[in-house]
Amino acid sequence: MTRIAVIDFETTGISPAMGDRATEVAIVITECGRVVDRYQSLMNAGVRIPAFITQLTGITNAMIETAPPAETVMREAARFVGEVPMVAHNASFDRRYWAAELARAGLDAPHPFACTVLLSRRLYPEAPSHKLGTLVDFFRLPRTGQAHRALADAEMAAELLGRIQHDLRTRHGVGEPDHPFLMALQRCARTALPGFIQTHTRRPASAAFSTPAA
Repeated sequence: MTRIAVIDFETTGISPAMGDRATEVAIVITECGRVVDRYQSLMNAGVRIPAFITQLTGITNAMIETAPPAETVMREAARFVGEVPMVAHNASFDRRYWAAELARAGLDAPHPFACTVLLSRRLYPEAPSHKLGTLVDFFRLPRTGQAHRALADAEMAAELLGRIQHDLRTRHGVGEPDHPFLMALQRCARTALPGFIQTHTRRPASAAFSTPAA
């Protein structure tokens, strides 16, 4: 199975289009369901962090003042990722910041993003919610650090990705739930999932697509 880069940003707000900037990025590289490499850095984008963001993340303006410039961090992050396809929890958020911060560093962002929120909604409708922390607790996955810090959230998202891939192999009979498969799966309407799964396995659709236990 090919490598996948799982990314998480901490930011000053909800959208780079509104002038918000990234304050921290973390990326973990997974292979065969295991984390094989990590990158993490605070980043100084030259903007102040609102008090409510500091309360949420624990990242202070003093911490950012001594962090490397955002452009430097993003160039390092881009080299770390290379051409590896990407995954994030609520990928639309992290993809926007990945593209915006790379653009400020003069770099393109061609990487395809799969989303563990979309995947979990399709595979685990019985989950109480599809927030990362809720899913981690629902599946009894390890909590790897303080929530709302980039490395801890990226590692928990990687654990969730590993669970998703494991269930696709063992419960649904998908031989290789690689990144292209995940991209196709997240675009599939849930009512069409049995047929979609059947095209990727020799097992009958009724057997291949059963609701997994937590």
